[in-house]
Amino acid sequence: MTSADTPLKPCHGPVGEQDAPRRGRPRSEAAEQAIYAAVEKLMEDGTGLSELSIERIAAEAGVGKATIYRRWPNKEALLVDVVARLEEPLPPLGGPTYRDDLISAVDYMRRRGLIKRSRWIVRSALGQMNAWPELKHTYHERVVHPRRQMIRQIVRRGVEEGELRADLDVELLCELLIGPILLRTVLWDDAPLEDPDLPRQMVDAALQGIGARPPAQRASSVPSAS
Repeated sequence: MTSADTPLKPCHGPVGEQDAPRRGRPRSEAAEQAIYAAVEKLMEDGTGLSELSIERIAAEAGVGKATIYRRWPNKEALLVDVVARLEEPLPPLGGPTYRDDLISAVDYMRRRGLIKRSRWIVRSALGQMNAWPELKHTYHERVVHPRRQMIRQIVRRGVEEGELRADLDVELLCELLIGPILLRTVLWDDAPLEDPDLPRQMVDAALQGIGARPPAQRASSVPSAS
């Protein structure tokens, strides 16, 4: 065989490795989906957070541990992503009024509550999270804090537009407006959430007040002590 007939050797490894950059994106997405599916399956089969390990996840997904560690620094970060991806993204703000944005935010939490009830893995992960401080901290940083910031942004808009009382603490206003839906989705797991009009009812009840008459009118109707 002449030198012209001699096959050229790859300079940087096998041909498959040379082709990897071109196919790296699809392979990466496929690997991530396999990892997510592996975590979900393990948890659906009854594996607790304490029993999950990178080794078990890698074996279930059919990937190497290095494949997981290239994407997540530890198990906690991976589990937060697994739970977060099952939730809807935060709703966009910038509605006609702050009230529209507030109703949209409450409806987001209503739908999230329904997802939590229908997806066992979300309910299980959130239920076990208190026993894992690092996981809980990461989840709050990645998922809970952005939601709270969204509510603060809406409330501040209402205050700036003169629609909400400026003499009240912003955090108190947030709690008064969001508390009812959190009560139903976090504390009362069997509370009804199916009505799509529920967010409007909650928001308007809070904004209009729950007293049968305005406080000033009630005060004027109380008999004088004299």
